[in-house]
This record gives sequence, structure tokens and C-alpha cells, in this order.
Amino acid sequence: MIRVAMITRATLFTAKGGDTVQVLETAKHLAAIGVTADIKLTDEAIDYNRYDLIHFFNITRPADILYHLKKSKKPFVVSPILIDYSEYDKHYRKGIAGVLFRWLPADSIEYLKTLARWLRGNDALMSFSYILKGHRRAVKKILKKTSMLLPNSKLEYERISNQYKYADNYVIVPNGVDPVLFHFDETIKKDSGLVICVARIEGIKNQINLIKALNKTKFNLLLIGAPAPNQLGYYQKCKKIAANNINFIEHVSQHELLKYYQQAKVHVLPSWFETTGLSSLEAAVMGCNVVITNKGDAKEYFEETGFYCDPGLPESIYAAVEKASLQEYNEALRKKIFTDYTWQQAALQTKIAYKDVKTHHATKNSHTGNKRYTQ
Repeated sequence: MIRVAMITRATLFTAKGGDTVQVLETAKHLAAIGVTADIKLTDEAIDYNRYDLIHFFNITRPADILYHLKKSKKPFVVSPILIDYSEYDKHYRKGIAGVLFRWLPADSIEYLKTLARWLRGNDALMSFSYILKGHRRAVKKILKKTSMLLPNSKLEYERISNQYKYADNYVIVPNGVDPVLFHFDETIKKDSGLVICVARIEGIKNQINLIKALNKTKFNLLLIGAPAPNQLGYYQKCKKIAANNINFIEHVSQHELLKYYQQAKVHVLPSWFETTGLSSLEAAVMGCNVVITNKGDAKEYFEETGFYCDPGLPESIYAAVEKASLQEYNEALRKKIFTDYTWQQAALQTKIAYKDVKTHHATKNSHTGNKRYTQ
């Protein structure tokens, strides 16, 4: 039996995102294959002695990881979920921050954003050593000490390798869907004019340009998702510019969400960056043609079956949506997702990583000086 503490951001349940689903589903499906994975928020008191190893999420929040890394003295793995906010921050963030961010590298921007969240009281700063180290040095320290990296794709690993010069152990753990929950009913006719976007409403998800693209067109757009807690102004701007063919639905149960996936012909996620786009995977297995950003790692999942758009150009978003609305659904996509991208598959890959780390740690303790292999 392997016992793991999954340590993640303090706001995992109050500001839900794709990582919320990833953590919950991974823990759930690990339990089904004999791994005890307890979800712990970074500001909780944790009895590290109960666990064989630690599993951290979100390397973009290194202060959270540094704190527990120092206290636990346990081997650990990291699911990086490395989102590149730099293009949005540099070119589309408004106000003083927008002016400042245009001149700073991505790691410096993340450093200032972390400090701002802490100073405003929106988030806890778990490690004050982060202030002294800075963002880049903190991330590099974590990568140097981690036993295994668990990126969601090969493209994500390559970005980390290039950005932080990491060239060590990793296992690709894909994001996924639950085949039992997402069951497509072929008898229900798709509405070719219905377009949905399932995502938290925030700047990085780019609903503004999506609205501009589809305003006063033949399409009916449903924006399904709550606004990010710190981006209520963005949400209000979205509502202000939306024409009558654009509608907002903030709170939807999983059962209701299935209904919208079932009805819509197109799902669109024109983000400034996506590591995967969980809602795109969910929509795809429910028979939607998926329009996705051309920035990030999603193309590794969707390859030629996706309809790609430039998030900075409303006309590109519209063209991709129109093309997706006219083409037949590619059944090969559903087959690929149910084969390669399920939470069961993610749990199996995660367990492989855990067992390798546990075995290596035990060997290291009994035979010092052994050099770890690199995958």
C-alpha cells in the first residue's frame, strides 16, 4: 500500500479550476487501484509521517511547495501544470500592472503577482524564503530536488526543460475524462447554431475576444462558468459588451453540464494558453467539434481533429467556430480520448511514478551513492 499526501493551493475549492478536477479525479481513481491519496491544502497542518511521499501541484506557486518541502523531508513528485500567462499579462492586462508587465520576464511577473495576492490577503504566503529567492530560483530549487516530474504532456515537459534547464526523471500523466460519466446519446440531434464555452470567466480564458467574435452572428453562445474571484471587473465587461445572442450561466451541476455538451455542435476555448483544456476533452467525447487555442499544449491531445484559432484575433475565432459548425464529428477523436485520456489512465501512470519513487527512496536509504536513471 502506498500512502500519499496531495498538497495543493489553499483556494482549490473556493476558486475552482481545471486543477481542482485534476486533483479530485486523480485521488478518486488512485483509490480504486489501491493507493491512498489524501488531498491537503497548503495552509493545513499535515502529519507527514503518515505518508510515503508527497505529491505537489502547480509549480507556478513555488512558495507553497518550498514550505512543505522543508518541513516534511519526504521524497516528492510534482504535477507542474505550467501555464504561461506572459502573453496575456504583457499585452492584455490593464492598468499599472499591464504597463509594468510589458517590460518584465515571465518569472518576474509571477513573483510580483504572488506578492500582490499575499499583500491583498487573497492568498497565504507559506514560505518567506520565496521572497528572498525570487520566483525563478524557487522553481529551479524544486525541480532540482523533485524525485519525479509528472507533466500532462510531452510538450509541457519540453517547455519546462527549455525554461528551467530541467533534464531529469519524468512520467507523462495525461489529463482525462470519466468514461462512465460522459456518455453520449447518439439519438439526440445536435444544434449546429449552439456554441458553448465551459470555463471560469477570467482574462486568460479570453471570453472577451470570443464575445467580440460571435456578437450579433448566427450563433447562440453560452458562456458556462463562474467569474474568477479577483476578476469580477472582467466578468462585468464581458456582460456589458455581449449582444442578445450571448448568454451567461454561472452555476451548473455536472448533470446539467452534460445536457449542454450533448446539445451543442461546437465547444470553444480560445484561451491565451492551455496545458490541456479539460472542458475541451469533455466536450469532445460528447460529440462536440472543439475549437481550441493555437497557444499551449492542447495540440498534443487533439492533433488534426481540433479546430485552431488565434486568441488575439476575433476573426480567427469566428472562422474556426464556423468551420467546426459545418463539419461532421470525427469519431476517431472519441476513441482516442477513451483509449489514452481517461482518469483511470492518469491514475495508472501516477501509480507507476509513485512506486518508482518509493522503491528508489528505499534503495537509496540502504545503498547510498546510487545514481538515479533518467527517463
